[in-house]
Amino acid sequence: MVNKNKTTVEEFILAGLSNNPQINICLFVLFFIIYILILVENSALIAVISYDTQLFTPMYIFLRQLSLIDIFYSSSVTIKMLSDFVSEKKSVSIIGCGLQMFTFAGFGASECFLLASMSYDRYIAICHPLTYLKTMNKQTLWILILVSYLGGMLNGIIQTCFSFFHLDFCGSRQYIEHFYCDVIALIEISCGDTRLNEIILFTLVGFIELSSLLVILVSYICIISTMLGIHSSKDCIKAFSTCASHLTVVALFYGTIIFMYLRPLSAYTPEQDKVISVFYTVIIPFLNPLIYSLRNRDVKNSLKMVFARAKLKYST
Repeated sequence: MVNKNKTTVEEFILAGLSNNPQINICLFVLFFIIYILILVENSALIAVISYDTQLFTPMYIFLRQLSLIDIFYSSSVTIKMLSDFVSEKKSVSIIGCGLQMFTFAGFGASECFLLASMSYDRYIAICHPLTYLKTMNKQTLWILILVSYLGGMLNGIIQTCFSFFHLDFCGSRQYIEHFYCDVIALIEISCGDTRLNEIILFTLVGFIELSSLLVILVSYICIISTMLGIHSSKDCIKAFSTCASHLTVVALFYGTIIFMYLRPLSAYTPEQDKVISVFYTVIIPFLNPLIYSLRNRDVKNSLKMVFARAKLKYST
């Protein structure tokens, strides 16, 4: 039976993080500073890796792509969130909502696949060092990067299409209890049957999360097994140091994503979801370049070299 109250949706109204104008001003200043730092940190990391020929290795090329993904991933949500802090009408057109969902879901999934590719790279480097350059050649490297992006974009297309072509909305304007167009928030405000969307969401996100996480776990089980067989403590520490930053990023990213999307819909609460969403859309892209640069001697040396050359250039 067709729902008679179903009408064409023209725009969505976002709840935002807060309805208090004074708090919104403070949040705007805070998140604006964080967003600028996200752009500066990740752009600096991209520039340093592109500038220093000693960093033209698979590990750093993957890291450059991670920084690029973090910029787009965070921007898809943060720019709109910042404008809503200083706007009375927190609305978004249906096209804008669809574009935001596609970009967010696409780059989010791309990051999952890329982190799995980075773990495979570390597995080859530590467990099969003699064949590393042959295995992780330029062709293999760019195939893994391309698959990461294509897999992410496919996820974005599927989630966006099923959200806007299969969900029914009653009324020309809909109120979303979130600060961006999240697929779960759209499912919750739908006035039709959402079972198919829920099945697709949990199947798709579950496959992406669990398959990429399985690659990471298997890679690190093999890495740990190899490290236990290393008799030199110096070599063991060196091997672990190349994985520590990646493991930290994986724990932060996957922990929040799994907690967010692989729970039953009955367990969702708007306020809790907003806090978790802020963490993985803003805080993690802010922390990632710091984790990799502060714990990586090669990156720190390259940064010092770039700053030293810039200082010398401007002093003369």
